[in-house]
Amino acid sequence: MARYAPTPLVALSGLANACDVARLDYKDEARRFGLNSFKALGGAYAVLRLLQKHLPPGVTSADLLAGRYREEAARITVCCATDGNHGRSVAWGAEQFGARCVIYLHATVSQGREDAITRFGAEVRRIPGNYDDSVRQAAVDAETNGWFVVSDTSYPGYMTVPRDVMQGYTIMVDEAVQQLPEPPTHCFVQGGVGGLAAAVLAQLWEAYGADRPRVIVVEPDRAACLYESARVGSPTAVHGELDTLMAGLACGEVSLLAWEVLEDGIDDFMTVSDEAAVEAMQLLAAGVDGDAPLVAGESAVAGLAGLLIARQQPTLSEALGLDTDSRILLIGSEGATDEEVYRELVGRPSAEVEAEARNHA
Repeated sequence: MARYAPTPLVALSGLANACDVARLDYKDEARRFGLNSFKALGGAYAVLRLLQKHLPPGVTSADLLAGRYREEAARITVCCATDGNHGRSVAWGAEQFGARCVIYLHATVSQGREDAITRFGAEVRRIPGNYDDSVRQAAVDAETNGWFVVSDTSYPGYMTVPRDVMQGYTIMVDEAVQQLPEPPTHCFVQGGVGGLAAAVLAQLWEAYGADRPRVIVVEPDRAACLYESARVGSPTAVHGELDTLMAGLACGEVSLLAWEVLEDGIDDFMTVSDEAAVEAMQLLAAGVDGDAPLVAGESAVAGLAGLLIARQQPTLSEALGLDTDSRILLIGSEGATDEEVYRELVGRPSAEVEAEARNHA
């Protein structure tokens, strides 16, 4: 199993100057456990927790990694639906700990993301429709076959495993809190089903109490279930193809567990276009005014896109409490999780950007 190490918190002084804020820090998850996404902290951890509940008492991760209880673990099947990153983490965890794994992908998940999952030995099943359709199919098949769903979204009667997934995400926020030279005033974080945003909010609240930063959730305008839920005042689904480039955020239904946290604490919700996300990817890849280039996937940059838009609109900046003294934390939730997509959007391969970053250092 890949050795744990904190991911970098990168100070982007050039971009901070361009945004006219005091400080901008980017938590870079592009290399987490070699899976290129913060999701590695959630799905694999939830697989471990589930196996520990269904294997003899006292079984540890070290036992499973050493091959003990392999026969018993192989009789357990875990499954989930995914846009890519969560399924990769679940498949990786299942391979590490010896369980069988079935992953459900909806129609628009790229072939590159499917290939990244199957290399961990998981069976992939393609489902017509969108992400939420694949979530429902995974739940039906698990009930029929006696499998265990390891989902990052929750629904009535299904809360325990998503709570474990979210608990795994808090490790990333704890790292950031330790790495920050001073508390941020604002945190822009991606939406999706809400699990990441809820984990970030909860852990920042735990770390800073009443002095926690203002937390702004940013979603694709084509898949804004959290924004719509905030507008209505209760969990509200958005329907349709949810055809955003930000594949990891293409979710139409809110995680009920996440919403319990978000409705009490998130300060603001906003949406951004696919075009804004691509521009943010390109800015990070180029480096701004002396910043080191960064590889950021399309689902990593919604928060940055939201900040850039806000600083171009004085009325919106004022509404969000942004000014020249603001200190911003961004959650760079993924790297190039699909190399072909990254190259198409940025105009060059991620390896070239990484080489420039090494030369910059």
